[in-house]
Amino acid sequence: MKNILTLILILSSFIIAQKNSIEKKVDALLSKMTIEEKIGQMTQVDLDAIKQNPDHVTKYSLGSLLCGGNTEIDDISPKGWAKAYEYYQGLALKTRLKIPILFGIDAVHGHNNVEGATIFPHNIGLGASRNEKLVEKVARITALEVKGTGMQWAFAPCVAVARNERWGRTYESFGENPELSKLLGSAAVKGLQTNNLASSTSVLASVKHYAGDGGTTNGKDQGNTECDMKTMREIYLAPYIDAIKAGAKNIMVSYSSWNGLKMHGNKYLLTDVLKKEFGFKGFLVSDWAAIDQLGKDYKEDIEKSINAGLDMIMIPNGPNQDNNYIQFIHYLKELVEEGKVPIERINDAVKRILTVKFEMNLFNNYKVDKKLTSKIGSKEHRKVARDAVRQSLVLLKNDNKVLPLSKDLKRIHVTGKAADSIGYQCGGWTISWQGNSGNVISGGTTVLQAIKNTVSKNTQITSSLDGSGAEGSDVCVVVVGEKPYAEMFGDREDLSLSKDDIATIEKAKSSGVPVVVILFSGRPMIITDQISKVDAFIAAWLPGTEGQGIADVLFGGFKPVGKLPHSWPKSMQQIPINVGDKNYDPLFPYGFGLTY
Repeated sequence: MKNILTLILILSSFIIAQKNSIEKKVDALLSKMTIEEKIGQMTQVDLDAIKQNPDHVTKYSLGSLLCGGNTEIDDISPKGWAKAYEYYQGLALKTRLKIPILFGIDAVHGHNNVEGATIFPHNIGLGASRNEKLVEKVARITALEVKGTGMQWAFAPCVAVARNERWGRTYESFGENPELSKLLGSAAVKGLQTNNLASSTSVLASVKHYAGDGGTTNGKDQGNTECDMKTMREIYLAPYIDAIKAGAKNIMVSYSSWNGLKMHGNKYLLTDVLKKEFGFKGFLVSDWAAIDQLGKDYKEDIEKSINAGLDMIMIPNGPNQDNNYIQFIHYLKELVEEGKVPIERINDAVKRILTVKFEMNLFNNYKVDKKLTSKIGSKEHRKVARDAVRQSLVLLKNDNKVLPLSKDLKRIHVTGKAADSIGYQCGGWTISWQGNSGNVISGGTTVLQAIKNTVSKNTQITSSLDGSGAEGSDVCVVVVGEKPYAEMFGDREDLSLSKDDIATIEKAKSSGVPVVVILFSGRPMIITDQISKVDAFIAAWLPGTEGQGIADVLFGGFKPVGKLPHSWPKSMQQIPINVGDKNYDPLFPYGFGLTY
């Protein structure tokens, strides 16, 4: 016991000494900075906006660059991204004070802008797994692949608590219960950052979107969350407290409003609650051009957002567009000179940003590790993703124990538009912002290919797109789902399956053979009629590239363990439906999931 106490004292002394050392370094650097250099650190510019004038990274002492959803370079291979990172980081190191840039990217289910990367299930699927160790491992692999391209900042995890499935970002949430977001959001932070931000394999997590973005009226993206402070705290703020305890050093602010006030201008929630009450010591970053929504005057938008507590502003516009990064820098300097933004607020913001950069050991640890580059999309990484797929699947129905299937059946018919499509499996935020229904990324395994990989050599696999051709087979596996989408374009008033998917299921059922349906979706869909007609039904969410994990469950190599992270409605009239509602009568309750 005495030895343990001594060790604790030594570690505590080391941590305090390290903290004091970083504070001294930050203060020393801050004392050397001009107002222009300080504002530069508060400016984050999209790569598309800067690529015509790359020297502006040096000229304006920019603190950060990002690659937004559709921002890509010509060569999106791991080596191509690494080369681009090195080029822009090199420009930052030519500045007078040689402060490295933080390079951020939307790595929300793997390093999803990179060709050949490992793509994991979206958060809704990880929520079904209920497994924080698995989520931490997924985030760890994501961090390794992000660092393999040199970048050091992943805009993840999203800890929104999605309370209305109409919302097009439901799949970015772990589920309808704040306990899930608390548990799994914290695990993701730990996986990305490890216990040591200075590690060469750690990346900065960005916990998002603060706050209430999952509770907007009618599930409207960038809408208005209407609730009292008690509800805000219990449902929407709770995950941030746990994320901060897990070591979160960056939080991204939400587009949404709370009772009519835009979050980007809400000083009470950003400064009084988050920074003061919750003790958040990291820095706040805006969402993509989000401060522009505060009003019609860009200069006033800057004043409101910085005074509310924003530390870094994400700016997608270049010099030839309105509300661009040069205007931001110019206006913010004017606001300081006019006394409308206190210099103390500027110093606080820059101090927070620099502190994180020193905690990340960014001044010494900014080079690309080519060993990590070579492991992007590796077999060992895909093995983790395959396990994540297996654990995310929720078995909703299994009449007559149709599942698991035998590997020695004579013929299996596989049908449906999503059966041989990596794009449908991955959903949005995969290479392109909104995703694509084609085979958007190399290296993955579709359901059709996974089934072929699994069955015996004597089993015949036939296939079609529309449900036809199943007659005479031992079983028909139908794979249907939502076309890929992401924010702004994913909101839906009707969550019924598409007419094509319904027709495919009907045609397969008319063949007279047992029918197993696999659904790819970013949320519960209205399936009441369809599920009553088929023998087995699996909610597969958006599993990513490793379809082999689905075959593992289909053929009994892995028993289903997934539990619903959302209550499953019978009809659109029931939405929103959440566990604890007064008249709670879902098709399947929150936490439901069969096994073999």
